[in-house]
Amino acid sequence: AAAATPRPAAAPSVNLTVNFASGSAELTPQATRTLDELGRALASAELSAFRFRVEGHTDTVGDAAQNQSLSERRAAAVVQYLTSRHGIAPSRLQAVGMGESAPLVPTGDQVPEPRNRRVQVVNIGA
Repeated sequence: AAAATPRPAAAPSVNLTVNFASGSAELTPQATRTLDELGRALASAELSAFRFRVEGHTDTVGDAAQNQSLSERRAAAVVQYLTSRHGIAPSRLQAVGMGESAPLVPTGDQVPEPRNRRVQVVNIGA
């Protein structure tokens, strides 16, 4: 009989979304409250060994190149906040702009959808 191979434990996850105003990469008061919670979590012993991808997203308003740039600025704003305010090592955070390529809520072109203007934080392992 073959021995069962234990499955590795799932990495601790952080599932949160930071929303932005249309056309903006400026953190709102609500965003900073969310990021303060995230900063405390990332500094915890449970998550201190893990790295995270910080994915910036936009809605479909504007052209694709502008949205790509905006999504990169959003991700960078979150990384900058976490490193400067919470002392999270920059090597643990990878900022990535996704543009309008991965909407949370699928819409047609040029549709303002606040839920798509966001940054998502994804645990990418140790």
